[in-house]
Amino acid sequence: MLVITGSKHKMSGGGKVTEKKKEYGERLVNYLNEYSKILLVGADNVGSSQMQKIRQALRGKAVVLMGKNTMVRTVLRDYVQANPKVAPLIDLVRYNIGFVFTNGDLNSVKDILLANRVGAPAKAGIIAPNDVIVPKGPTGMEPTQTSFLQALNIASKINKGQVEIVNDVNLIKAGEKVGSSEATLLQKLNIKPFTYGLTLLNIYDNGAIYEPAVLSMTDSDILDKFRAGVANVASLSLEIGFPTLASLPHALSDAYKNVLALAVSTEYSFPEAQKIKDFLANPGAFAAAAPAATAAAPAAGGKPAAAAKEEAPAAKEESEDDDMGFGLFD
Repeated sequence: MLVITGSKHKMSGGGKVTEKKKEYGERLVNYLNEYSKILLVGADNVGSSQMQKIRQALRGKAVVLMGKNTMVRTVLRDYVQANPKVAPLIDLVRYNIGFVFTNGDLNSVKDILLANRVGAPAKAGIIAPNDVIVPKGPTGMEPTQTSFLQALNIASKINKGQVEIVNDVNLIKAGEKVGSSEATLLQKLNIKPFTYGLTLLNIYDNGAIYEPAVLSMTDSDILDKFRAGVANVASLSLEIGFPTLASLPHALSDAYKNVLALAVSTEYSFPEAQKIKDFLANPGAFAAAAPAATAAAPAAGGKPAAAAKEEAPAAKEESEDDDMGFGLFD
């Protein structure tokens, strides 16, 4: 795997700059020809040491390429003439973005990227990428610092010589700017609420662009969505009277029900309809045959059903004897 970053230093001589751009363009084109899948990742707050660890983790599975957006878009515009499928990538090249090229399983590459995120403290002035929840319980802070929590509207109490937070507190919401007081409190509590690494933004697969959430879908999720789509097609087809493969089973079932209803209400008959007619004519015959098999089955405790029935009257008589005739006055 190879990581390339755009140079931020000015180079002496326009020839060297041109040569650098040419080398970068050739490398990007080679990767586009060699790999059919690309994970577009955001690289905000990713240091060089962390990038090196990601490079080592992805070795043999993927290639990471970073560079200046203007240079990347220029190469892509020229490459579109040879492969029009990559055209959608041009509009996605913005902000601090990079490419992860692979021909392997996208889920395994995604898992490696997620595993190489590192914790980071909350710094004042940054935008929170996620909610920050301060859990209830002891803080290790001295009782003299309760006023600090009160300024943040955090309910607290003194317990065993230290400040204890009464309830979980949603200190910072995603998308909000981190204040100095919030950052100081998290530092005192030794909480690193944020993680930074290569963030998966979009996925390119043989000309198709889709969101990372697609990778989390299971086979059952796909089947459920397919069934829902087939059901919608069937409902629409039945409503407008336009036959389709999805609506055909329902249409045949409804037609068969209508034929049965017509046969039952007239003298016309066929084998399937005759069974229904016989049942309607003498339902008792069908009801008598059903419990015949269960009548010989043993009752609870291994006793025959007949014996169980014989014991029932005896129990009734015994209860009447115990009543001594005073049941009328209860």
